[in-house]
Amino acid sequence: MSSNILAVPVCFSLWWLHNFRNEWRNDSVTAPVTFWFDVSCPFCWLTSRWMKEVEKVRDITVEWVPMSLSILNDGRDIPADYAKMMEANWGPARVFAAVKRDHPEKIDALYTAMGTAIHAGEQGGKKGYGAYDEIIAAALKEVGLDASYADLANTNEMDELLGTYHQGAMDAVGDEVGTPVVKLGDTAFFGPVITRVPTGEEAGKLFDASLALSEYPYFFELKRSRTEPPQVS
Repeated sequence: MSSNILAVPVCFSLWWLHNFRNEWRNDSVTAPVTFWFDVSCPFCWLTSRWMKEVEKVRDITVEWVPMSLSILNDGRDIPADYAKMMEANWGPARVFAAVKRDHPEKIDALYTAMGTAIHAGEQGGKKGYGAYDEIIAAALKEVGLDASYADLANTNEMDELLGTYHQGAMDAVGDEVGTPVVKLGDTAFFGPVITRVPTGEEAGKLFDASLALSEYPYFFELKRSRTEPPQVS
């Protein structure tokens, strides 16, 4: 008798999720997504590649917005080696801020070009100011942007604007987070943090589940220890 009682809510949940997913597959419905990123982060990179897969199987529109781990960690007591990495991370983030302002339609392509070089090219974790200068220049050339944007990597000219973009993520989700920050509709989360990139319908199902959780204003966090590093290569 008890198993029959339990079957009713379980079946109802599966029915609801099936209909929820079908609703978001409808061509007349577009799910807005805002994705704040720092190109240096391998976990953010994997989440962004998942989102690119979602674009293939769900009707979503993604706005890509730079944020900065360097700003996030500014003034914090962090290990010396990590602090040197934060120095290096200023350069790409400053360039993304300028491109977001001038050519927002190029942000997606620039993130893909620079992120591929850093992560798939195993060039991440660089240390010190200017460490990503060559990668920045090559990525700008690849996507057809003016080479002069690279000059902004080693000045503070873009820091106020970058801070504004970054603050948008903090306002959405709070500052006890990292990157990525992903806003689904009206609700933002830090994450999802993944170590592999799902493809096809698997990517769509993960998006459906994330979107479903975003519908609950009292849901805040799920977490477990990671058992594998990010599979970026």
